[in-house]
Amino acid sequence: MSKVISGISMSLDGFVTGPDVTREQQLGDGGDVLHRWLHEPDPRDTELLDGMREGAGALLMGRLSYDLAEGDGGWGDGGPAGPVPCFVLTHNPPAPETVRAPSVFTFVTDGVRSAVERAKAVAGGKVVAVHGASVAQQCLAAGLMDEIQIHLAPVLLGGGTRLFEHLGGRFLLERVAVIDSPNATHLRYRVVR
Repeated sequence: MSKVISGISMSLDGFVTGPDVTREQQLGDGGDVLHRWLHEPDPRDTELLDGMREGAGALLMGRLSYDLAEGDGGWGDGGPAGPVPCFVLTHNPPAPETVRAPSVFTFVTDGVRSAVERAKAVAGGKVVAVHGASVAQQCLAAGLMDEIQIHLAPVLLGGGTRLFEHLGGRFLLERVAVIDSPNATHLRYRVVR
């Protein structure tokens, strides 16, 4: 059965973007350092990323993430993970003729539970990868998240988008793995139910 796993880069003070996110600065002011492990990878970073890519059967994301990247041609003819099916949570789907990769993107308007069910149905037993803070928060709050991967960057951003807000309660986690590289400390936790 497919697991729902959030994987996201975060600063030591809990931010997944810097302040002032725009289409031109999708990680906000100073937020590019969060993805150093992706752009200047150590072999440990590369091995982890390759495993994440191979394990993804579907992706779940919010409309803001879609709009920020897709508006400038972002992913070309695929999504954030290439041809992997991507489910976008939204209240207002875009006009079908404006979607660059209609075979990749499905817009879900009836909530996070429906989006997770639909993503699991096409994931083929592989991981449903959760992209972005808002969708991760919604999955946690709804009891749908199986694991959380944090790629902890050695930086204090001082502002931006926090990962762990709006959760609606306390969550116990069990550490599954820690991988250390010069660029990030990769933490993996199982959500205890």
